[in-house]
Amino acid sequence: MGCILNQTHFLNARLADGTVADLTVEGGRFSAVAPAANTTPPTDGAVDLAGKLVLPAFVEGHIHLDTSFYGDAWRPHIPCTDGFDVRERVAFQMRNLEQAAPMAERAKNQLELCIGHGSLAMRSHVMVDAAVGLKHVETILAVREKYRDLIDIQLVAFPQSGILSSPGTAELLDEALKLGCDLIGGLDPASFDRDVKAHLDVVFGLAEKRGAGIDIHLHDRGTLGLFEIEEIVARTTASGMPGKVAVSHAYALGDISAEALARVGERIAAAGIAIMTNAPGDHVFPPVAALRKAGVTVFAGSDNIRDSWWPYGDGDMLNRANMIGYRSGFYEDWELEAAYDVVSHAGAKALGLEGYGIAVGAKADFVALRAEHIPEAVVAVPKDRKVYRAGREVARGGKVLA
Repeated sequence: MGCILNQTHFLNARLADGTVADLTVEGGRFSAVAPAANTTPPTDGAVDLAGKLVLPAFVEGHIHLDTSFYGDAWRPHIPCTDGFDVRERVAFQMRNLEQAAPMAERAKNQLELCIGHGSLAMRSHVMVDAAVGLKHVETILAVREKYRDLIDIQLVAFPQSGILSSPGTAELLDEALKLGCDLIGGLDPASFDRDVKAHLDVVFGLAEKRGAGIDIHLHDRGTLGLFEIEEIVARTTASGMPGKVAVSHAYALGDISAEALARVGERIAAAGIAIMTNAPGDHVFPPVAALRKAGVTVFAGSDNIRDSWWPYGDGDMLNRANMIGYRSGFYEDWELEAAYDVVSHAGAKALGLEGYGIAVGAKADFVALRAEHIPEAVVAVPKDRKVYRAGREVARGGKVLA
C-alpha cells in the first residue's frame, strides 16, 4: 500500500459533494485533496478506490462495552413486570452478568464489531457502583489501551445504580475519573435518586474538580424529564461548560408539545448541550429535525447491543442513521444527509473530536463504500466497506484485519 510514514496515495475517491478526488496521506493525516487525475495506480503502491464513496469514519456516540453479550451465549430477554423500569432492568443485568463470559472478551467482540462497520471513535459508558466498584472501569481501561491504535475511545464513569441510592458511589466516580475516565455520568436524578439538586451537585462538582465532561442518562418522560433538562441547562450555563455536556436519550423531548420543545430547544442550543438518541423502537425520542433546526447538536449511538436491556444492535452506525431517518420520517435527500450527519460530523462535535473529516490536515480515518452519494448510502447501508485508520486499512467487509 505504500509507506504510511511517508506518503500513501488514494486515487479516484468519490467525495460527499459528488466530486472525484485523489487523496494523499502523510503521517496519518490528509496532506492533499486534489481533483482526480483519472490515472490507474502506479507501481508505488497507490490505492485505487475506483469511485467508491469516501466518508469520515463513523462516530459511535453511546455504547456500553462492559455489559454486552455479543459473541457470548444467547441471553433470552426478560421483560419488566409492569412497563419499562430502570431498577428492574439493572437487576436483570446484574443477574445475567454473573453468568457471562469474561468482560474483556465481550468488550473485544463488541469493539471489533463496531470497527468492522467503520466506527473509529466511540464513547462508552462504564458501570460504577457499590456492587461492582471499579472492576468494570479497570477492565475497560485495559481494553481501551489494547485497541488504541484502532479506535479512539472516551469512557464515561456511569452510576448505573444511581448516586444517592448507592452509598459510596460518589467517591468511586471520583476514583474512576482519576484512573482515566474522561467524563462523569448521571442517571435519572428525579425518578431514580429522587433528588435532582443533590444528584447534579455530585455530577457537576466532580466535573469541575477533575476537568471532566458530563454525559447524563435521562429516561424520565413528560414534564418531569423536561424539568430535569431545564435544571441541567441552568447548571451547564452557570458552570461555564458549553460543549462539554450531553444528555443521552432525553425521552422527554419527544413527549412534550411543539411549543414547549421549541422553547427548551433554544435553551439547550444556547447552553451548548448535545442530545444523544438511538431512536429506540418502543419509546418516544428527541425530534431530530426540530432540535437541529433550533441549533442543537444531535448525535447517536448504538446504546445497548444484545444485552439485558434489549436483544437488538449491530454496531453499524450507518444502519443507525437509516433507523433514525426511518423513524423520523426523513425522505428527501437533505433529510437523509441530516441522518448521516447525526452519526458523523455532529457526533464528532459532541465528542469534541479533533481533525475530523475529509480535508487537508484532518485525520485519515475513513470508510470507502459503494454508493453514489450520502442519501444512497443511508438507505442502502452497503456492507462491503473498507475501513482506514490513519491511512492504513484496518477492516474489510465487516471484519477487523489485525
